[in-house]
Amino acid sequence: MVRRVHGGRAISEGAGVRIRRTVGLPDLDVLDPFLLFDEFRSDDAADYLAGFPDHPHRGFETVTYMLQGRMEHLDSVGNRGNLGPGWVQWMTAGRGIIHSEMPQQERGLMWGFQIWVNLPAAQKMTAPRYQDVPPEQIPEVAIEGAQVKVLAGSFGGVEGPVSGVSTSPLFLDVSMDAGASCEVSIPRGHTALCYVVTGALSPSLGHLPVERGQLVIFGDGDRLALAAGEAACRCIVLAGAPLGEPVARHGPFVMNTREELVQAFEDFRSGRFVEGG
Repeated sequence: MVRRVHGGRAISEGAGVRIRRTVGLPDLDVLDPFLLFDEFRSDDAADYLAGFPDHPHRGFETVTYMLQGRMEHLDSVGNRGNLGPGWVQWMTAGRGIIHSEMPQQERGLMWGFQIWVNLPAAQKMTAPRYQDVPPEQIPEVAIEGAQVKVLAGSFGGVEGPVSGVSTSPLFLDVSMDAGASCEVSIPRGHTALCYVVTGALSPSLGHLPVERGQLVIFGDGDRLALAAGEAACRCIVLAGAPLGEPVARHGPFVMNTREELVQAFEDFRSGRFVEGG
């Protein structure tokens, strides 16, 4: 059952990168455990060339999924990656990381997503880690009229490559032919979302058609029934176990209490940030 459809809005982030944000706004701040859902898409280099220079994170995970273009990742502990089309990076910031995400192209389409996923209190000060997954390691499941890429969780008896995440996420990239449908099993109690990448979802969802750039928020249940409209449709399906913990959030830090948040800023300013204070 559809609980809400949210259109989001265009904002500027990083050093001036234009993005479309649907989660992480005053009218839709947190969908536990999801803290942020951004799409960046432009073939105008002025919209993305400034990138995301060095910035810190603590207390949550960032997920980057590239559809087109290339983005280089560098961080304060020596990790480096170059994410191209079809790559997914699941970064656990944990106790602290300082990193940059910079475009590796001067022209052409840059298109992808960044999602923030909260960490439980017991794991907020864990060591940072990365799961960089190239497209050839992402399995695909073909069903009648649809292709499903399984990035995390399981679908059709296939497991995605991202593992060891406390919120037990499901992350699918679903492409449906015009008029086709796809049913996705969801653990009951999980927060479930669907973002329309291209085309539109049919009003068979029990709502008006859901257009490109809109986010569907589902009520509790154990399955999602998706159907394309009169044209082919592509969407991102996300689900995760809510943590049910207090959220103290400011800028790049997400903790459980105001005191922990103040400590994160102190650690960053004093140079003890990456070592976790």
